[in-house]
Amino acid sequence: MALPRLAAAHLLAVAIVLSSAAPLAHGQAASAPSPSLAPAAPKTITAILSKAGQFTKFIQLLQSTREAEQITNQLKGKSSNGGLTVFAPPDSAFSALPKGTLNSLSDQQKTSLVQFHVVSAVLAAAQLETVSNPLRTQAGDTGRGKYPLNLTADGTNVNVSTGVVNATLDGTPLYAGDRLVVYQVSKVLLPWALYGPPVPAPAPAPAESKKKKKAAPDAVADAPAAETAAGTTTASAATGVPAGVGAAAASSCVAVVAVAALWWAI
Repeated sequence: MALPRLAAAHLLAVAIVLSSAAPLAHGQAASAPSPSLAPAAPKTITAILSKAGQFTKFIQLLQSTREAEQITNQLKGKSSNGGLTVFAPPDSAFSALPKGTLNSLSDQQKTSLVQFHVVSAVLAAAQLETVSNPLRTQAGDTGRGKYPLNLTADGTNVNVSTGVVNATLDGTPLYAGDRLVVYQVSKVLLPWALYGPPVPAPAPAPAESKKKKKAAPDAVADAPAAETAAGTTTASAATGVPAGVGAAAASSCVAVVAVAALWWAI
C-alpha cells in the first residue's frame, strides 16, 4: 500500500508544478512585444485620381509620359522638399478638345504638357489668393510665349489663364496630404509654347541717324558771282580778247575822249 501512495503523491506534485507554470508561460506570451507596423507609403497620384474617378485620360497621359513615376519619386526623395501641386483635368475636359490636339504633339511636347499641370510647391487653398503670377510650373520658362500660368482667386473659385485657354479651379482639393495637393481644373491647360500663335520678334534697335550733309552756304552765296564770272569768261572767249586786255583798252579810250574835249574847249 505504501508504494501506490508514494506514486500518487509524486503525480500530485507534478500536477501542481505544471499548473503553476502554465499561467507564467501564458503571461510571458502575452507580454511578448508585437512587431511594429511599417509606416504607410504615400499615396501615388494615379491612386488618388483613380479613387476620385473621371480622370482616366489624365492618368493615361501621366503614365505614358512617365510623369506619374517622376511625381512619386519626387515625393519620396529630396528633390521636392516643398511638395507638389497637381492640376488635374477630368475626362470631360479632354473630350472637349478639338480632334488631334494631343496627337499632333511629340513625346517631349506631351511631357511638357503634363509638367505644365504640376507645380513644385504645396499650394493650400488659402495660398491660391496670394500666389505670385506668372506661376512657374515644372514645364519651365514663364516668359512671353513660353509656359506662363496665371491664377486669380474669386472666393472659392480660382480662374486659371494660360494665354490660350481660361479655366476654373475648384478651390476645394481632391486630395491634400503627404506633401501633395491635387485640384480639379475645368479644362486641359494648353500652354502658349505649344498652342499659342507665334510671338512676334522684338523690334530691332533704332539705327543711328545718318549724319546730315553739311550745307554749302558759301556756294549758294557765291552763285551770282560765279555766274557773272562765267558770263565774262564766255564774252571774252567770243571776242577772242582776254578779259584783262579789254578792260585796259576801254580805260584808254575814255582818257583820249577826255583830252580831246578839253582841247576843243580851249
